[in-house]
Amino acid sequence: MIDIQNKPQVVVIGGGPAGATVSTLLAQQGVRVELFEREKFPRFHIGESLIPETYWVLKRLNMLPKLKNSQFIKKYSVQFVSDSGKQSAPFYFHDNKDHDCSQTWQVRRSEFDEMMLRNAEEHGVKTHEGVRVLDVLFDGDRATGIQIMDENGEKREVHADVVVDASGQSSMLINKLKLRVSDPSLNKGSIWTYFKGAKRDPGRDEGATTVLQVENKQGWFWYIPLHDDIVSIGVVGDFDYLFKGRGSHEEVFAEELDRCPAAKMRVEGAEQVTKIFATKDFTYKSKQAAGDGWVLIGDALGFLDPLYSSGVLLALKSGELAADAIVEGLKKGDTSRNQLSHWEKQYMVGMERMRKLVCEYYDGFNFGRFVRRFPNHRGDITDLLIGDLFKDSLDKVFESIATMKTESEAMAE
Repeated sequence: MIDIQNKPQVVVIGGGPAGATVSTLLAQQGVRVELFEREKFPRFHIGESLIPETYWVLKRLNMLPKLKNSQFIKKYSVQFVSDSGKQSAPFYFHDNKDHDCSQTWQVRRSEFDEMMLRNAEEHGVKTHEGVRVLDVLFDGDRATGIQIMDENGEKREVHADVVVDASGQSSMLINKLKLRVSDPSLNKGSIWTYFKGAKRDPGRDEGATTVLQVENKQGWFWYIPLHDDIVSIGVVGDFDYLFKGRGSHEEVFAEELDRCPAAKMRVEGAEQVTKIFATKDFTYKSKQAAGDGWVLIGDALGFLDPLYSSGVLLALKSGELAADAIVEGLKKGDTSRNQLSHWEKQYMVGMERMRKLVCEYYDGFNFGRFVRRFPNHRGDITDLLIGDLFKDSLDKVFESIATMKTESEAMAE
């Protein structure tokens, strides 16, 4: 017999950063939470670079002391290298905001994600690893719980007032309810690996994220220094360009590295220490963030091209906003779509600002040229790069980008 007093108020599907965030913040406020993760941590995941605005959610999670005492590489800036090899001046976060939040980290996700999950447990979250969620249960249009299968193959149902889907790109609810909206303008893929002993810049630039454009402008490399002398390096390009009519992933990676001398120079003499990985980075979002008794967060809600390393920020931010809406709803006895989604519009507007900046890069946007033309926007551009996305004033950046495009077209005539 189920003990109603101990029945969870909220069940969370997925133990990544989004799931760990929402469950921790709920438990902090006295909500009974159970989290179900199909894998056993630590587990591999791509997406190592944090951006500064993660600081504020990490502070609420009580994660900052753990990160400050970790071996993760400190990150102070981001830098861009054009297809001709010309480097932009680094965008130092401290120059824009003199605060502790302007120093962040390059993390190994297997370690960071496990830290986040264990932190959730320390806050009272009941976690279950190695447990598959088979389905989300509904009574009419209202989610009422989940069906799970444990390691022994036994199935059972877990009922709750709210179901939070933080299951990543495999998002159970976005597929079950046919909510996915694809973004054909950002139909990308990526191929990546890890090197030991690759080049690092000196001093505070050691932990900088570097974005390097390929010579033909059909792709770009990320270059992310990690601890233990490891560097994550990968190429991103149109899916068809990277994967159709070409050789193996290893051959394509090598060919693209040849087309990016600035990246190839950095790994010369270094040892490749893992296999080549490849994935589809299809940008998408859900038609809605919540319904009666259910919420989507993190990649289960939407995925954005990894150009500006916004993935973990969006996971943490959506988890935070959803947690606050759920707590408020439980107190009022209201777990309707209207209550659980009141943060959706603000969040989606911020995500769209980052998406616009991504699209501008693929359309040939040059950071250095833009800042020289509009020096008053340097701080705004840095705000976008650090993930401070939820300010209406940032929309003026895109107005100025449009102005610069018009000027360039007029000069070309």
